[in-house]
Amino acid sequence: MLSTTLFALFLFQAPGMTPAPRPAETPQAQARPAATPEREEPPVVVKKSIRVGSRTLNYTVTTGYMPIKNAVSGDTEARIFFMAYTLDNPPAGRPLMFSFNGGPGSASVWLHLGALGPKRVKMMDDGLMPPPPYELVDNDQTWLTETDLVFIDPVGTGYSRAARPDLASKFFGVNGDIESVGEFIRMYLGRNERWSSPLFLVGESYGTTRASGLSNHLFEHGIGLNGILLISTVMNFQTIRFADNNDLPLVLILPSYATTAWYHKRLSPQMQSRPVEQIAQEARQFAANEYMPAMLRIDTLSAAERSALAAKFSSLTGLSSDFIERNNFRVELDEFNKELLRSERRSTGRLDSRFKGIDRDAAGEGPDMDPSMSAIRTPYTAAFNSYVRGELGFKSDVEYYILGGGVTSPWNWNTNNGYADTSIPLKNAMAKNPYMKIFVAQGYYDMATPFYAAEYTVSAMNLDPQLRKNLSFSYYEAGHMMYIEKNSLKKLKDDAAAFIQMSLRR
Repeated sequence: MLSTTLFALFLFQAPGMTPAPRPAETPQAQARPAATPEREEPPVVVKKSIRVGSRTLNYTVTTGYMPIKNAVSGDTEARIFFMAYTLDNPPAGRPLMFSFNGGPGSASVWLHLGALGPKRVKMMDDGLMPPPPYELVDNDQTWLTETDLVFIDPVGTGYSRAARPDLASKFFGVNGDIESVGEFIRMYLGRNERWSSPLFLVGESYGTTRASGLSNHLFEHGIGLNGILLISTVMNFQTIRFADNNDLPLVLILPSYATTAWYHKRLSPQMQSRPVEQIAQEARQFAANEYMPAMLRIDTLSAAERSALAAKFSSLTGLSSDFIERNNFRVELDEFNKELLRSERRSTGRLDSRFKGIDRDAAGEGPDMDPSMSAIRTPYTAAFNSYVRGELGFKSDVEYYILGGGVTSPWNWNTNNGYADTSIPLKNAMAKNPYMKIFVAQGYYDMATPFYAAEYTVSAMNLDPQLRKNLSFSYYEAGHMMYIEKNSLKKLKDDAAAFIQMSLRR
């Protein structure tokens, strides 16, 4: 696992949610006298252009803050930083997409400068970190060809801050986060006369948790969505949180163990000759039909049954049968990442298991770090700060919290039953708005939000067959941020473009 500090972008492992009262309805909010209206800082607006294929896109970049006000007193309680890209002289019916990343505690920079925006951070073709200094290049896979883009940094990320320290906790929770981002979207639509635009959300990691919750929240506030793109998805945290008396994540991550072992050539020659899709499917079948039933009675398996189970587990994951049995068939992620390549004195990545880490020694129980996180954090931080200050002219001495640091109190998971779960709000929104389409993008080498866990969550939603037709999956031979790998960057753009066009058909 990542440390608590760095878990930001890719999910705190903590319990879930129950409804909380709207912050504006608390007695303290009602009692506070109205403040003198504050003068808003005007945004910075610049004109830009990019050549994409045979097209030249002329666009406007707007960089600034949106005040989030108390509904009763009118006081500004937070300022949300955003960056909007809008096409100049757009065609009629131009879509608008709101984008955010995860955490909780991550800025929107990853999707922004990794996949969607007209600029992207230059990485090696496989996604590995290039040597410094880091730079931006034109993104010929920008989604600006399909839709206008608004990148939102929720409170506690990027430059976004609560107006006062005592107000911060109102935004640091599942419900408070959804409400504040929903309010940003409502205000943006009004201030920019976009209420009649086709509307989309795209979220990554915890951003998919947020997007799923927003789907129903926005509909209840009169905002219907055409589509939602969920990239590296987690809606139900029971599916990814390793904990006592919760064997579900062990089963759901096993296919990702198998694809990772295949990538690092730790399987038999016969299995290595198959494509990764076939390895994933065989591992799904083993997880559902053999591994999960065995876990229901693991302490009563006969010696022969245990031996057979360990042998099949070993053949799919590249781990020894002895290691598997000594772990009582409960191999958590840190253990797998350390063990798979232990003989090479290397560990595998969590966000992207293609990456190899070099630890202090080969004898530990888990990796010292996540090499896939190390590969991206510094290039994205440096490139963003150079871009926003230099090319866009937005000057601030405030630290841009790219990943952690800005969420200054424990996250409120708003739950009494153990695990946050926004799949139910999404199901409700799909029933209320049967025109809304859902696209799920998953990486085969993503260990933070495994692809089989996302599939299980969708299956457990028990969608009506008519609504289930509105939901589709796509898979990538990369990790959590699949777009850092060049081929997956193009595939994601092609998939997103097709999804947007399909969602606009009447």
